[in-house]
Amino acid sequence: MPRTPRRRKKLFVTFEGIDGCGKSTQAMLASQLLTRKHYQVKLLREPGSTPVAERIRAILLDNTSSLADTTELLLYEAARAELVTREIVPALRAQQIVLCDRFYDSTAAYQGYGRKLDLRMVRSLHRVAVGDLKPDLTFLFDVDLDTALSRLGKNPDRLESESRAFFRRVRQEFLEIARKERRRVKVIDATAAIDEIFEEVKRYLARRVDLI
Repeated sequence: MPRTPRRRKKLFVTFEGIDGCGKSTQAMLASQLLTRKHYQVKLLREPGSTPVAERIRAILLDNTSSLADTTELLLYEAARAELVTREIVPALRAQQIVLCDRFYDSTAAYQGYGRKLDLRMVRSLHRVAVGDLKPDLTFLFDVDLDTALSRLGKNPDRLESESRAFFRRVRQEFLEIARKERRRVKVIDATAAIDEIFEEVKRYLARRVDLI
């Protein structure tokens, strides 16, 4: 039987939401679906997915360490710059589909509003890290705090250990981003069952790629 040719499609999709929203599971399911449909897919995570960025990730999530808020922001943007340069831009140039578990919306929400850092500084560093790169489609998996926090493991990382007030600010900013960028950001109720959530993900993906 002849091998099915690989489809080419340039598309950059990001998966966002507070910790415990289920975005990583949905990104993995989307990657599996698109791979079955013979697309060339690159599944990435932030921070991480390159040797340097993974080392930065270990620092950022280490719950035994303490970081100044600005240090945290700079580390996230450094990891992002590495990921964009090493992985995302080359993949898009090769007409691949890039799925990224978190991107700059997370930094706007977590560091800009969660940490209450100067938003002009945050946006300026975004531009340094990513240039004019912007996701084509963003899924925001929205979930109430009680549900999200109940899904976290027994050994939360440094960010997962933050206060409810912190996560409340983060969630509010994610929803504000979605309100301002309705064409790009699609809000999905993440309290539903995993398969029901993925059906909605597929519905939006089908507007961008052929899933038949």
